[in-house]
Amino acid sequence: MSLFNMSEKAYLMLANGQVFEGRSFGAKGTVIGEVVFTTGLTGYQETLTDPSYYGQIVTQTFPLIGNYGVNSEDSESAKSYVSGYIVREWCNAPSNFRCEGNINDFLTEHNIIGIHGIDTRSLTRVIREAGVMNGVITTENVYDKKDELLAQVKAFAVRDAVRSVTNTETLTYEPEEKKCRVVLFDFGYKRNIRRELVKRGCEVIVVPAYTTAEQVKSLAPDGIMFSNGPGDPAENVEIIANIREIQKLGIPIFGICLGHQLMALANGGKTEKLKYGHRGANQPVIDLESGLTYVTSQNHGYAVIGDSIAPSVGRVSHINANDKTCEGIHYTSVNARTVQFHPEAHGGPLDTAYLFDDFVETMKEGK
Repeated sequence: MSLFNMSEKAYLMLANGQVFEGRSFGAKGTVIGEVVFTTGLTGYQETLTDPSYYGQIVTQTFPLIGNYGVNSEDSESAKSYVSGYIVREWCNAPSNFRCEGNINDFLTEHNIIGIHGIDTRSLTRVIREAGVMNGVITTENVYDKKDELLAQVKAFAVRDAVRSVTNTETLTYEPEEKKCRVVLFDFGYKRNIRRELVKRGCEVIVVPAYTTAEQVKSLAPDGIMFSNGPGDPAENVEIIANIREIQKLGIPIFGICLGHQLMALANGGKTEKLKYGHRGANQPVIDLESGLTYVTSQNHGYAVIGDSIAPSVGRVSHINANDKTCEGIHYTSVNARTVQFHPEAHGGPLDTAYLFDDFVETMKEGK
C-alpha cells in the first residue's frame, strides 16, 4: 500500500499556518484552493470529476481510497475539476472487474496534485471546528517560502466558477423512446442527471449556463432542469436575472444543488455559506410533506435560508436532519420544485430518484 510508498515529500499548509507533512502522488507542483472534506466511503472517481468541486482541495475522510480503481464509465464529466486531493492512503493494487487503472495514474493524467500519508482525521477536525479554509499543497519545501505562500493562500477566493466549468456548446441526447423534451442548464452538471432523464424517456438538450429565456423558448421544451455547479450562488447575477425570465415561460422546472440555490435567489430568497458544508453520500434529509427521512448524496458549501422564502412564493419542502438547513423548496408562485441534495445519486435506503419520476409526470400533465 502507498502508505509505505517512499515517494517524494509533499506539504499541506492551511490558512491558519498549520502544516501537514506527507507524500506526493499524482501530479507535482503547487496548488492553492479551498480545503473541504467529503465523507463518502465510495464514489471517489465521481468526486474527482464533479464540477461542483471547482477551486477546492478535497479531503477524503475514508482512510483508504482507490481500492477498486478507476474506469471510463463512472466519471461525472470529461475532466477533473478539483484543485488538489488529500487522502490518508491510496491503493496501488486495486481489484475490481471494471478496473481500468489506479487513482495515482488518474490524478497524473488530469494534472491533479495529491498528498497522502497525512492524518486526515486531524485535518477534518480542524475544518469542522474552524470551518472551511484555504490551503496549499506543494511538492516543494513549504518552509522555504512559507510567508509568501501563506499570503497567497489567504488572498485566494473561488471566482467565476460557473463560467469556468460550463460547456459553450448545445448538445442533444436522445432516449430510445421519446416521451418529452428537457432543457438541462449546464452550471457544471453531473452526467448522472442527464442519464436519469434519458432513461425515463426524455430527450435532453444540454445548454450553456448563460442561455436566455428566448433561446429556451425556441427549443420548445416540456421541462427545464437547473443543474448543480460550483461556487458562490450569489455571484451569478446574470444567470439569476435569466432565471427570472425563464420561469415566466410557465414550463415545469426542476432544480438540483446550485440550481436550487439560484432559483431561490431569483425569487427573492437568500443564501449563506455553511461552516464546512455538506459533502458525502450519507446526509440525512427529512421530507416535510411525507415525514420520511432519506439518506442523500450532497456536495455544497452554501445553503438557501429557508425563512427568506416568502409564503407567497413557496414553502420549504425538505430540511437537513442534522442542522435543519433548507434542502428543498416547493414553489407555488411558479411551476417549480428544487432540492439541495442529489437525487440522481440516490444512496438509499429510500430512493430519492423518485423526484425524477415526479418531474416527468409533471411534464406529461403539461403537454
